[in-house]
Amino acid sequence: MSVKTSAFRAASIVTAACAASLVLSVMPAHADSIQASSASVSSTGSLGNNAAPGGKVSRTQAISRAQVWVDKQVPYSTNGLTSPYSWWSDDRTGGRYRQDCSGFVSMAWQLSYSRTTYDLPDVSTQISKWDLQPGDILNSNDHVVLFAGWRDKSAGTFNYYQESSRSRPTNYNTDGNLYGATLSSHPTSSYSALRYKNITDDVANGGDLPVAGNWDGGPAGNVGVWRDGKFHLRNDDGSLAYVDWGQAGDLPVSANWDGAGPDNVGVFRPSTGQFHLRMDDGSLKILDWGQAGDTPVAGNWDGGPAANIGIWRNGTFHLRNDDGSLLKIDWGQAGDLPVTGNWDGAGPDNLGVFRPSTGQFHLRMDDGSLKILDWGQAGDLPVSANWDGGNNSPAANIGIWRPSEARFHLRNDDGTLAYLDWGQPR
Repeated sequence: MSVKTSAFRAASIVTAACAASLVLSVMPAHADSIQASSASVSSTGSLGNNAAPGGKVSRTQAISRAQVWVDKQVPYSTNGLTSPYSWWSDDRTGGRYRQDCSGFVSMAWQLSYSRTTYDLPDVSTQISKWDLQPGDILNSNDHVVLFAGWRDKSAGTFNYYQESSRSRPTNYNTDGNLYGATLSSHPTSSYSALRYKNITDDVANGGDLPVAGNWDGGPAGNVGVWRDGKFHLRNDDGSLAYVDWGQAGDLPVSANWDGAGPDNVGVFRPSTGQFHLRMDDGSLKILDWGQAGDTPVAGNWDGGPAANIGIWRNGTFHLRNDDGSLLKIDWGQAGDLPVTGNWDGAGPDNLGVFRPSTGQFHLRMDDGSLKILDWGQAGDLPVSANWDGGNNSPAANIGIWRPSEARFHLRNDDGTLAYLDWGQPR
């Protein structure tokens, strides 16, 4: 059965998940290192929009931007000059931040220029350390780090990003501890917790998110929404099925985890980097896969009976096979929203992205070729399933959920449109 799944990141979550930690069995892939330590750099940061510097930035965007510097292995330097920020590309002139700890945070927060540890409080509000969320910072006179999520809040352990002369280049760390641990050789107790005044919570913290799958075992795929830890699933006859699964801050995902019966639901928990998958009997299966800023996807990557999980990060799919091995496929660009399905009706499931800036789906076939379909507009969230029950073809179809309408716009094999109202508008 082709997996019917939804993978999404709205412009404010794109870039998607609002939190957290790296508990991956594999480390992030790194791009070519930047060699010139005396020059400052800018970052795409997976913004997904042409937002003005100093304006609103979501938690997911801040974490995604931080991850770009980790991927690029940006070296430490205090010699770079600051200038107004150019949002699009590291390759363009302008838009440069110092490559030190506070310049790194300034980049992640999309500030107008590189601040210092002394004036970062001017654009922040002090909070309790126990209220830290991804995208907040721990700041001292000598150093600042970007909080990435709790590992075990009850134990005070957390993950963080930093640019530090003591541990070059930009790096992701899993050794944070509020009880006596040190950050760059300074006691954690010497740091204040600060929250950027213009940081915003992600869509996942409020509002419906779409899912798709075959809930009732019929010939066609079904739609649903996830809201505040509960799936609201629509069956073929229009009836509603509720499934309680997940918590605030999670990102929903669906596929056939156990290889039998109807499709199952699950969530990706950015704060721990874990997938929490629900089996047919209601039991829980936890898989460590992902990190802060990733967007979850699901599909049958290796042809086994059950579906697999994966994440999309900065234009690359990181897919987990049945045996736990990693498959990486580059597809998409900053600002895209990932989606998966069996586009050609044969072999393993395929990958794709929805590009809000053009309203197009860029679908990858088994042979690596590209198929482009015009469907949707900026602000829409992509979904995929076999809406028409095959129509003499087992291939999956694309669709979008429009948050302003709480309406699914589904594309059938023949290109016709089917509307389904489901969820709450926002």
